[in-house]
Amino acid sequence: MAYKLIDLFAGPGGLGEGFTSFNEGKTFEIGVSAEMDASAHSTLLLRSFFRKAKKRGNERAMLAYYRFCNEGVKHPRDLFPELWAAAAEEAQQLTLGKPEDNEKLDKLIAIRNLNGEKTIVIGGPPCQAYSLIGRAKNKGNAKYVAEDDHRHYLYKEYLRILHLSKPVMFVMENVKGILSSRVNERQVFHDILNDLTDPTLAVTGNSGVRYTIHSLVTDTRFDYGADPTQIEANDFIIRAEEYGLPQARHRVVLLGVREDKKYSGDQLLKKASPLAVEDAIKKLPALRSQLSKDDSAKKWCEIVSGLGRALSKSANAIEDLAGLSKTLAKQASKISSDFGTGSLRYEDPVMREAITDFERWVSDATGKLKVHLNHQARSHMNSDLGRYFYAATFAAHYGRSPKGHADFNLKGLAPAHANWKTGKFADRFRVQQYGAPSTTVTSHIAKDGHYYIHPDPLQCRSLTVREAARLQTFPDNYFFQGNRTQQYHQVGNAVPPMLAFQIAGVCESILKNSPGKKTGEDSHVRIVRSSNATEECA
Repeated sequence: MAYKLIDLFAGPGGLGEGFTSFNEGKTFEIGVSAEMDASAHSTLLLRSFFRKAKKRGNERAMLAYYRFCNEGVKHPRDLFPELWAAAAEEAQQLTLGKPEDNEKLDKLIAIRNLNGEKTIVIGGPPCQAYSLIGRAKNKGNAKYVAEDDHRHYLYKEYLRILHLSKPVMFVMENVKGILSSRVNERQVFHDILNDLTDPTLAVTGNSGVRYTIHSLVTDTRFDYGADPTQIEANDFIIRAEEYGLPQARHRVVLLGVREDKKYSGDQLLKKASPLAVEDAIKKLPALRSQLSKDDSAKKWCEIVSGLGRALSKSANAIEDLAGLSKTLAKQASKISSDFGTGSLRYEDPVMREAITDFERWVSDATGKLKVHLNHQARSHMNSDLGRYFYAATFAAHYGRSPKGHADFNLKGLAPAHANWKTGKFADRFRVQQYGAPSTTVTSHIAKDGHYYIHPDPLQCRSLTVREAARLQTFPDNYFFQGNRTQQYHQVGNAVPPMLAFQIAGVCESILKNSPGKKTGEDSHVRIVRSSNATEECA
């Protein structure tokens, strides 16, 4: 019997995807997931349908899913209403903290017996109130009062579900900023640690089931009654690039293990060589950026190549930039109108075979996915096209992304920001270089692409949703719903499924009560899609 997951603040389902992918879905399955955002819930619901069709071996439902992906015709909900209804029962659109939604979730947990020995709670409360960027924005708002920001207290909804379900284990994820966030001069992280050790006490005032909070990367643990000021908080940070992901994503992850569960604390994530951006996205179809007005391939080509020549000429006038000037000119001469701009469903003439473990993880083993999903280039203003072309060329030439006013001192490159020369936004334009893991993919990618410039100057654009999803390790058959801005939001806010898969391996090892065994030592824990995935979906 599989462990049932209660997935809170689920987003598009990154944590749930990783857990349910582990051991071919035989160890963990989702009992209920809760997400408030409509577009993220649509993605979560469609993925739930896919997962259920696959698990039940429903060939016709699987074909309907792939036809919808490939052609956009006949939504699966219309063809398989019963299966869709089952998916909708699992993936709930709920706003935690809203009384009627809390009541609905509580009833579902009770009806489905999601409590006790066979239940695990996963998820992460919204992080905007804790993130360093969010706090910087709030600081600039004279009317902002931290104590009045309900987002600081959404973790208490997580506590309430722990109190209600008394799971054998839980996984809670959040941004690094939570470690230094304060409300009423109290350190939020310390209060969270204390509350998580006895959720019932935190919710009702009476003591209940207790938990020990563990790090997944060190032997650090926090027990009930311990002094949180004596804990090295950074021990709870997982640096994703150290565990084989193509992204330098640093997040706080807390593993709570019920006190009555014997656990020695030595099952940890197993380190692996980092992947680079190149490993994740280089084989995806090349796209050109679009123009904000009157887009055409010919016009785009003329504008970008013209900008490149002008930048080369400007650089040539500066003695120290003679080498860069030649590289700019060379790249400008290669600008071509051959690339398309992509689309929600973008067909690649050559669907390349998976070779590496990472490619096997993200690729669709069935061979039924005939298009690249969510792979569409953004439109950019002409001024930004020049900056993107310059930045990508600079990064290729010098082996680093340009930084601040000093590296953007050519005529016409500096943006019209009053604080541009102060250094506060030195990395406003950042190239994600092929030879290293990307920087953290965040929801900011929905606003503009300045932090996420593609490393190929000839494409002159920011990353697509699919490329961001690759860096976040979502499988290629994961179809993000909503408009493109909403898709970016979902990807940026998610937990990388491949990291969640590894966390699931640690959880399974603990549940099997096998002290000393680290994730990765059993063959079934390798981060590869199962070899019989085609049979399951056929």
